[in-house]
Amino acid sequence: MIFPGKNWADGDRLEVAGAAVTLRVNRRARRVSLRLDRTRREIVATAPSPRRLPEAAAFARERAGWIAERMAELPDATPVHPGMTLQVFGEPVRLEAGTGRAKWIPAAGGEPARIAAMAVDGNGGEGYARAVILILKKRALAVLGERTEVYAAMLGAAAPRVTVADAKGRWGSCRPGIRGGAASIRYSWRLALAPFEVADYVAAHECAHLLELNHGPRFWAHVRALVGEAKPHRAWLRAEGARLHAFGR
Repeated sequence: MIFPGKNWADGDRLEVAGAAVTLRVNRRARRVSLRLDRTRREIVATAPSPRRLPEAAAFARERAGWIAERMAELPDATPVHPGMTLQVFGEPVRLEAGTGRAKWIPAAGGEPARIAAMAVDGNGGEGYARAVILILKKRALAVLGERTEVYAAMLGAAAPRVTVADAKGRWGSCRPGIRGGAASIRYSWRLALAPFEVADYVAAHECAHLLELNHGPRFWAHVRALVGEAKPHRAWLRAEGARLHAFGR
């Protein structure tokens, strides 16, 4: 079924079987297709050209059952609440209800590290989750910033500016400096929820882009020189990335 009178555009969204479906144009595509974007927790309906976007929308409607099955495969959202224990860069961190501003409490005396934040009636909620995530962002910036400095120095590159964000599409991105300015690397703060070795690989990957703005043989040679074989870390992110993005939803 084509939707008469509907002018679909690249990036438009519709809902099918309770799931968000985003329409995309990919001129290299040979046919209309659907795929699950596990990171964004949505379905992508791709068309080879703008004029075939109505066909992509219709195809998504026709495949409602398939869409429902794929969405059911995603990990459940993970609300943030006191009492839960996270793995932060591979180390256990307990969440607690506290008073005052949220804070990171280092591990000591056989106790794991803790994050204490204000919680209404001792329970979690949006405010509690925001406070915990803010601490995780700071932790991610500190650790990934330090690893970036180490790897940039090993490669003989100038230290870039480092930021963290809640990027949905990439675990990291590198932009070269403009007019002699410093390059910049941005990481997903959710790497703090990954094992240290995996997050460390992403730092090495982005630092290699300081020398090679591509994924050619020389780029991968730099990555291997820094952290060894990349395949296990890439496989971990493919398998577990959706779970990291489900945290705090």
